[in-house]
Amino acid sequence: MTDAASSTPASPRRLGAQQKLWAFASLIVLLVFFSLASPNFLQTTNLLAVLQATAVNGVLAIGVTMIIITGGIDLSIGTLMTFTAVTSGVILTYWGLPLPFGVLGAIGMGAFSGLVSGTLVTRMRIPPFIATLGMMLILKGLSLVVSGTKPIYFNDTPGYTDIAQGSLIGDIIPAVPVPNGVLVLFLVALVMAWVLNRTVLGRYCFAMGSNEEAVRLSGVDTTAWKTAIYVLGGAICGIAGLLISSRLNSAQPALGLGYELDAIAAVVIGGTSLAGGRGSILGTVIGALIMAVLLNGLRIMSVAQEWQTVVTGIIIIAAVYLDMLRREKSAG
Repeated sequence: MTDAASSTPASPRRLGAQQKLWAFASLIVLLVFFSLASPNFLQTTNLLAVLQATAVNGVLAIGVTMIIITGGIDLSIGTLMTFTAVTSGVILTYWGLPLPFGVLGAIGMGAFSGLVSGTLVTRMRIPPFIATLGMMLILKGLSLVVSGTKPIYFNDTPGYTDIAQGSLIGDIIPAVPVPNGVLVLFLVALVMAWVLNRTVLGRYCFAMGSNEEAVRLSGVDTTAWKTAIYVLGGAICGIAGLLISSRLNSAQPALGLGYELDAIAAVVIGGTSLAGGRGSILGTVIGALIMAVLLNGLRIMSVAQEWQTVVTGIIIIAAVYLDMLRREKSAG
C-alpha cells in the first residue's frame, strides 16, 4: 500500500502549488541577492520602478494566462498593447474626445482584436502560433499606419498620466505612494482569479486545456467559449496599453515587440503549463514580479542590455524545460 501510494503521480493541483512555492522562493532569493549586490536596489524610487514595470508585464501576462491554459498561445499581445495605446491616442489627441472614450476605445479595440484572433484559431482552424504571429505583424503595421509612424503625446489630456503614475493610496497615506498602475494590476488579478476559479468560463478553460475533444463531445460549444477567452485576453491587453502609454505619456507605435516574450515567460515561471490544463493568476503575478526584479537588478548592476536579453532567453528556455519535466512527473 505504501509503495503504491508513493509511486502515484503527483496531481496537477499539487504540482501547481509546488511551482508557486518555488516561484515565490525564487523571488525572495532574487530580492536578497540584488539587495546585497547593490545598495541602490532597495531605494524607494527603484522599488516603485520595479512595481511599475511589473504592472505592465503583469497585466499582459494575466491576459495570456487563460489562453495558455486552454492549450493556445498569443504572440500578438505585445503589438496589441501598442495598437490599443495608439487607438487611445487617436481618440483623445486627434479627435479631442474626453478621457473615458479613450479608455473604452483601447479596451474595446483590444477585445475586437482578440475576437479576430479567436476566430482565426477556432473557426478557421489556423494553429494559434501562426494565427497570432500573423496578427502580431498586422497590428505592428497598423500601429505605424494609424499614428503616421510618429508618437502620439497626451499632453493635452488631463488625468491620463494618473492612470498609471498617480497614486490614490499616496493621496491618503503620503508615506506609501504606490502607483495606480500597481492597483490596476492587482484589481485585474483579483477579477481574473475569480473568473478562472469561480465561473463557467474558468471551468471550461481548464477543461478545454486538458481535453478539448471530450468537452466538445459533452455538448459544450468549445468554439464560442475559446473565442470568448481570446476576446477577454485582448481586452486585458487594452488595459496594458493604457498603463504603458500613461507611464510614458505617449503612444509609441514602434513599441511592443518583445513584451510578449516577457509575459509568456512570467506565465510559465508562475506554473502555467504550455500544454494547457493547469495554471493560476497568482502564479502569473509572481512570475511577473520575478521578471521585473531580475531585469531591474541587472540594470542596477550595470549589466549590458544585450546580456539582459541573453538572460531573458535563458529564463524562457529554462521555464519551458521545467514545465516539460513537471508534465512528465504528472503523467507518472
